[in-house]
Amino acid sequence: MREVTTRDPDSRPAPFLTADWLYLVMLNYEIDPGVLRPLVPAGTELDFWRDRALVSVVGFRFINTRVRNFRLPFHRHFDEINLRFYVRRRQGDEWRRAVVFVREVVPRHAIATVARVLYNEPYLALPMRHAIDMDGAPAGEPGLARYQWKQSRWYTLEARTLGVPAPVREGSEEQFITEHYWGYTAQQDGGCIEYEVAHPRWRVWQTSASRLDCDVERMYGRQYVRALGATPTSAFVAEGSPVIVYRGVRLRGEGTASRGQ
Repeated sequence: MREVTTRDPDSRPAPFLTADWLYLVMLNYEIDPGVLRPLVPAGTELDFWRDRALVSVVGFRFINTRVRNFRLPFHRHFDEINLRFYVRRRQGDEWRRAVVFVREVVPRHAIATVARVLYNEPYLALPMRHAIDMDGAPAGEPGLARYQWKQSRWYTLEARTLGVPAPVREGSEEQFITEHYWGYTAQQDGGCIEYEVAHPRWRVWQTSASRLDCDVERMYGRQYVRALGATPTSAFVAEGSPVIVYRGVRLRGEGTASRGQ
């Protein structure tokens, strides 16, 4: 796997999770930065796309999942839906561009519990299902990726692909969304955990149609209703790839870190 990262491989923690992430439906929305600022982890700042703060609703398949190189029975293949936004942190001469999750939904209680306990990640376990019809999409035939999760009713995130998958353009919104190779998670004591996510650059399909149908206020909170009720600034489907999530490190202060879980 050709990884895209700036970290010295010798300085990395051990891998925590490996998996294939496939058919990532990404609907992206402009949002008032004031909604996000209370959620920005210590030591980071909001990362803007052309002076706009963005949030993304993302659905995808987790395939061949291993945690610390162990296969978990009945937990290798599953779906995830998440709401995320974007931050950055200065580390030496580089900016580490990262994702922060507002809410992550998976169908397995064990996965949600481990993520909450080890990293304070905002996971929720709910019934989920998917409909993937992408066999002909690499050749340009129309494709469909649909993810659904059940709260008060079945909610839906879906996109229909158009044309063939193509590399993201330099400086594009698609590049901004897909090329954040770090994650930060605020901790209950006010601290922060940093982790690296390594994967190749993804190709993406443009979409002929996309849809988010959910009770936004119940699922995410009233403060997200306006943003997620608007027309997305972009909507696309990423092919995905093998992914490595490295073990988190706890930030001690500006430029320093200690090994996490």
